[in-house]
Amino acid sequence: MSSPARVDNLDMGATVWMIASTALVFLMIPGLGYFYSGMVRSKNALSLVFLCVMALAVVTVQWVLWGYSLALSETSSNGFIGDLGHWLFLDVDYRPHPNAPTVPGVVFATYQCMFAALTPGLAIGGAAERIRVLPTIVYTFIWTTVVYDPIAYWVWAPGGWLTKLGVLDFAGGCAVEIASGFAALAFYAVLGKRRGFGEEKWQPHNHLNIILGFAFLFFGWFGFNAGGASLVSGRAGIAFMTTNIAGAVAGIVWVALAYWQQRRFSSFHFCSGAVAGMVCVTPAASLVSTWAAFPMGAAAGLFCFSAVEVSLRLGIDDCIDVFAVHGVGGVLGVMLTGVFANKHVIGLDGVSSKGGLINGHAHQLLIQLAAAAASAAWSFGVSYLILRAMDCIPIFRFRVDAAAEDHGLDFTELGEAGYSFVRDLALAHAPVSRPHSLSKPLITEAPTPPPGAAVANEVAAIQHPHDSRPMLKGSPSSGTVADLPSPK
Repeated sequence: MSSPARVDNLDMGATVWMIASTALVFLMIPGLGYFYSGMVRSKNALSLVFLCVMALAVVTVQWVLWGYSLALSETSSNGFIGDLGHWLFLDVDYRPHPNAPTVPGVVFATYQCMFAALTPGLAIGGAAERIRVLPTIVYTFIWTTVVYDPIAYWVWAPGGWLTKLGVLDFAGGCAVEIASGFAALAFYAVLGKRRGFGEEKWQPHNHLNIILGFAFLFFGWFGFNAGGASLVSGRAGIAFMTTNIAGAVAGIVWVALAYWQQRRFSSFHFCSGAVAGMVCVTPAASLVSTWAAFPMGAAAGLFCFSAVEVSLRLGIDDCIDVFAVHGVGGVLGVMLTGVFANKHVIGLDGVSSKGGLINGHAHQLLIQLAAAAASAAWSFGVSYLILRAMDCIPIFRFRVDAAAEDHGLDFTELGEAGYSFVRDLALAHAPVSRPHSLSKPLITEAPTPPPGAAVANEVAAIQHPHDSRPMLKGSPSSGTVADLPSPK
C-alpha cells in the first residue's frame, strides 16, 4: 500500500489535468458509437451507440467491484494478475498510485476506468449488425475481467511480467488497441459474416455521423494519450503533438491511397486513416521525439489501409475495420515504439531507460514483440473461448436470427429507431403495432416493395465502407430504404 507520506508530493496542476483528461476520454465513448453508427445501415445505427454507452456503465461497475484492483494492483505478488486489495475501491483515496505519484489515487483510478470502458466498445464493432444486446452486456463484464484486466496488469502494473521485462507502452497499445482488435477478430470467427456479405453493394449510411464521431474521438484522444504524462517535464505536450501529427499524416496517406485506387476523395477515408494513425502512436505518445510521429503516421496509413484491402480479398466481414485498424495498427505501434523510443525524452521525468533502436538498443524490439504477441494471443484465444461457451447457452446466443438481422437490430433488440422513416418502415412490417413486439419473428417472406423501391434500394444498398467497387451482384437485403431519385 502506498505510504501516506507521499501525499506531500501531490500536485494540483497534474491532478486537474488528469481530471480534465478523464472527461476527454469519456467523450470518446459516445464518439465511438456515432463513428460506428454512420458506418452501418440505418436500421442498426442506434444499437451500436447504445452498446458503446452500455459498455461504459457495465465496465464502471466492474472496475469498482474488482477491475481496478485486478488491473493495477501495486501489492500483488505475481506477474500475471492483481490481487483484490482494492476491491470496491477500498483504500482508493488521496494516496497516489506508483504510476501517478503526484495525483490522488482515486483520480488515477477513475482516469483508467475510462480506458477500460472504451476497449470493449471497440471490440463490439467486429460483430456489428448481427449481435444480440443481452449476451453482449454479459460478455462485456466477463471480457473486461479476464482479458483486459490481465493484459493491463502485465503492461502497466508495477508487478506485471511485461513491466519487469521492460516493455514500452505508454497509453494502451497492448491493453486497448491489440486487445480490442483481436477480440473483434474472435467475434468474426464465432459469428461469421452478415447475411448478404459478398452479394450486395455496401456503403456507410451517414457520413455526418462518421465525421461527428471522429471529431469526438480525435478530441478525446488528446486526453487519452497525454493525460498520464507530466506537464512539468513537457512530456504531456510531446504526447499531445505526436497524437496530432500521427493522425494528420495517416489521414493524408489513407486519402492518397484511396484516391489512387478509386480516383475520388472521401471524408470517411480521411477519418479512418486518422484513427489508424492515433492508434499507432498511442503506445509511443510521450516516449518518442515529435518527429517520430511522421513515419509512424505514414506507416499506419499504409499498413492499415493494406490490411483493409487484404481483409476484403479474403472475404473477412470486418465491416467497421476494427481488426485492420486497431489490431494491425496496435501491433505496428507497439513495434515502432521499440524503434523510435528515445531515452532522452523518457528521461525528462528522471526515469532511466535505454530507449529503442534509435538509441542502439535493438533488444527492445524483442521485448515489444513479446508484448504484442502475448497480448494478441491472449485476447483472441480467451475471447474466442468466452464467445463459444456463452453461445452454447440459449439465452446467451449471440447472433440474431435471419429475420431479425434483415429487419435491423434497432427494432428487434431495442424496439427503437435512430431515424423516424426507418421506424415507420419497421412498424409497417411488424405483426402488431407495439415496437417491442419486434423482438418476435417479424416477417415470414419478403414484403412486396412499393413502386420504385427496388431502384432506391439498389442505390442505397450497403457496401463495405472502404470499397466502392461493386461486389457480387445480388438483391439487397430488406430493411434498407432511401428516398433517392431514379438514376437516369
